[in-house]
Amino acid sequence: MTAIGQPVIGERRPEQKRSELPRQQLASQGSQLSDLQRQAARHEADAAAAAQAGDVDAAARFILQALDCERRAGGVGPQVLQLIKPRN
Repeated sequence: MTAIGQPVIGERRPEQKRSELPRQQLASQGSQLSDLQRQAARHEADAAAAAQAGDVDAAARFILQALDCERRAGGVGPQVLQLIKPRN
């Protein structure tokens, strides 16, 4: 029997993985986030213009597109599962 925390002879411990994302990936996520935020702002402005013109259908479509961009922007970045350190 082995003591708790002591490796068994011949047991291999997994290598420690770095949980940091590469800088290029972080930069890419930042630009993707800003692109989605710009798209959402543009759709909101288009919705306001369409509503001023009395085109309710177009305004509704632009609002839905803006909400979709905001939803996608909320998902940009590291996901929870990537941050959890696995137990060994």
